[in-house]
Amino acid sequence: MKIERVIRGFAGTVILASLLLAHFQSPYWLWLTAFVGANLLQSSLTRWCLLESILRRAMPSDAVPGAKKEKTA
Repeated sequence: MKIERVIRGFAGTVILASLLLAHFQSPYWLWLTAFVGANLLQSSLTRWCLLESILRRAMPSDAVPGAKKEKTA
C-alpha cells in the first residue's frame, strides 16, 4: 500500500472521529479537526508531512515505495 493512501486514510479517520466527538462530547474536539486540516494544508505547501516521516521509519523499507534500504553493519 502506498504511504500517501495510509496518510489520507489516517487523516480522514481522525477528522471523522473528532467530528463525532465534538457532536456527542464537547465542541473543543473541533480543534483537532482544525489541527489536521492545518497540517494537510501545510503539507500541500511544503511537501513535508510529519506522519510520512514517522511511517517511513516505522514501516519496513520494502513496504514503502521509494524508501532507501539502510545498511546494517
